[in-house]
Amino acid sequence: MTNRITELFNIKHPIIQAGMVWNSGWKLASASSNAGILGLIGAGSMYPDVLREHIQKCKKATQKPFGVNVPMLYPNIKDIMDIIVEEDVKIVFTSAGNPKTWTAWLQGKGIKVAHVVSSVKFALKAQDAGVDAIVAEGFEAGGHNGRDETTTLTLIPMVKEQIKIPLIAAGGIATGNAMLATMILGADGVQIGSRFVASEESSAHINFKQMVVDAKEGDTQLTLKELAPVRLIKNKFYNDVQELYKTAPTADELKKLLGRARAKRGMFEGDLEEGELEIGQIAGLIHDIKPVAQIVEDIMNEFEIAKRNVSNL
Repeated sequence: MTNRITELFNIKHPIIQAGMVWNSGWKLASASSNAGILGLIGAGSMYPDVLREHIQKCKKATQKPFGVNVPMLYPNIKDIMDIIVEEDVKIVFTSAGNPKTWTAWLQGKGIKVAHVVSSVKFALKAQDAGVDAIVAEGFEAGGHNGRDETTTLTLIPMVKEQIKIPLIAAGGIATGNAMLATMILGADGVQIGSRFVASEESSAHINFKQMVVDAKEGDTQLTLKELAPVRLIKNKFYNDVQELYKTAPTADELKKLLGRARAKRGMFEGDLEEGELEIGQIAGLIHDIKPVAQIVEDIMNEFEIAKRNVSNL
């Protein structure tokens, strides 16, 4: 398939493997790129020197394009951007910040920039900032979300109506059927996170991967809006958050409960009780742990079957 996303990133399939904290190291990114999609290293869980190591290992493991996802809310953002340039990474996905801050600077270094948004308002701001593509992420997604709870089904056509640059759909996408649905709604490609958490190459702890596989409808909930909205699997930590909400807590009280390294504790170290377990609603459709190459093959086979089925309607 050839379209605006495959041409922009020089990939075979218009699929982006999301750069997720504690899940998206060099093994996942390189395996994704080798499978014909765009792999992303998740810089949000990495100190600058660790990110450099992952970039260097990824370059050795794949000759295909890959990128780095950079949440812009971290204090060492300048060090991270400098490393990306020094290591000659050509694609950056930014999120959680103002796209005007880094887009022109990165593009001046020959880097293509996509920015993640959760609303039409921020999509227009990203387009005005000059980004090369937009990722519009619906309420169903794991990780940090928008506060308006706009679903992918409504967000994609509303963003498509307002922008002219390439559009990538995200949130609740783990199958070829969903990929086709969002492209019919106007997306040029998709970004997939949760399905790749439950891959052999994901850096997530096996305990977390298995919990994703075991998750059912209703097992996740969007919470912590006062800090940064995040969708969590319901566990002891989640229940503790809900109990605290009954006392009408301040943001500082929520931060105290959250503490430090809570996401690392859950997703990377495998503490299923006290850890923060971020995953999308689509976990209810993820039933196994597979190699990335098999996941991509399955998605594309489903996509082609779905296209044929739609043409028969």
